[in-house]
Parts: sequence; structure tokens; C-alpha cells
Amino acid sequence: MIRDGVVEDAAQIVAIYNYYIQNTVASFEEEEVTVEDMAQRMENVMVTHPWLVYEMNDQVIGYVYASSWKARSAYKHSVECSMYLDQTQVRRGIGTQLYLAMVERLKAMNVHCIIGGVALPNPASCGLLEKFGFEKVAHFKEVGMKLGKWVDVAYWQQIV
Repeated sequence: MIRDGVVEDAAQIVAIYNYYIQNTVASFEEEEVTVEDMAQRMENVMVTHPWLVYEMNDQVIGYVYASSWKARSAYKHSVECSMYLDQTQVRRGIGTQLYLAMVERLKAMNVHCIIGGVALPNPASCGLLEKFGFEKVAHFKEVGMKLGKWVDVAYWQQIV
């Protein structure tokens, strides 16, 4: 079931997200996030943007949220979406369902541009964005150093 996230989901979200911090380049954070930090992040996002979770058997197994692309006011119609799934739940269609729900929510909010950033290589995330009609618009080489290696980041966008 997909539903709006609530601050009480923070502990389960942290369990998902901290795996990616410690084991992958999907997040450029290098220190684990606390439940309190995540709860504050969620509160900050949910003031103006949606945060959705995928729940199965009372357990959050994935989430997606939209946030402001940039702080300047002319960017107010553009958002960046980020999504993370429990590492044991990938390749089951959950990401597709979450992203579809988020795109529909953003369309209803009259968002004009949705942006997705991906640390490379990540064929699954690139494929998901392209499945939804996103177009690759940027590729930054070696912009992050994580896990002892330089990491490229690419961006996709969709005008809705």
C-alpha cells in the first residue's frame, strides 16, 4: 500500500536509508542519519512537498519524496525526486509503483519539471527514470568521492 509518509515512519526510513549511506554511492552522505535527523528532514519536506511510503505488513519498505530543486523563487515549479527501497525489496515493481504515485501527485500540484539525479553506475535507477519518460540532460564526471572512488552523477528531467 502506498500512503503519505508521517514523521512516525522515520525509524523505518532510517533503516532503509542508512544501508545506502554505508554500502553504496546512491547517497553522497557518509555518516549515518539518526531517527531525529530524519524526522526533521521529513517535517521540512512535508511543509510544501509530498513524501510517500510503500508499506507492506505494517513495515515501510520504500519511500519517495519531492523537494525543492533550488532555493531561488523562479525554481518554485521544479522539484527533485529521491527514492530508496529496502535492499531486500528491489526489482519487485515497488519502485515503479512509488514513482508512478509521486509523478501523479506532482502533476496534480501543477509541478512543471521533475528532476531525478543518479550516482553512476546505476542501471536500475536510470532505467526507471527512462521508463517514465525522463530525458537525460546532464552528466557530471567525478563530482563525488565515496567508498574510495570518484563517482559520476547524471540528471534526468521530465516536463509534466
